[in-house]
Amino acid sequence: MLNMNSIMVGTEDVVKLAAFYEKVFEKKADMAEEDYHGFLVGNCFFTVGKHSEVKGKSKEPARFMFNIETKEVKEEFERIKKAGATVIKEPYEMGGAWIATLADPDGNYFQLMTPWEKK
Repeated sequence: MLNMNSIMVGTEDVVKLAAFYEKVFEKKADMAEEDYHGFLVGNCFFTVGKHSEVKGKSKEPARFMFNIETKEVKEEFERIKKAGATVIKEPYEMGGAWIATLADPDGNYFQLMTPWEKK
């Protein structure tokens, strides 16, 4: 069985993107080196890293999205929007769950989502 335990978002401006995610996660990076900043978020290690093949804004931002779970989707949406995220889709309900889609300064999409409930 596989276990997803980390995600890396490539960027050409690590400082700018790491500063944005410090606001999103409401904490300083748990690991900060010159070209990599990492945050332990729940059980996932989220890294922003310099990548030689990444230039400018994301060209296909909807191709890969990550979800951040919260029971307060609407409240967190407003907070993160004020922190500089671009609104892609306002909070909406789907099958009893709330979802909102935002973009970081590089244009990468991410979603706020209520936790999955096991039935």
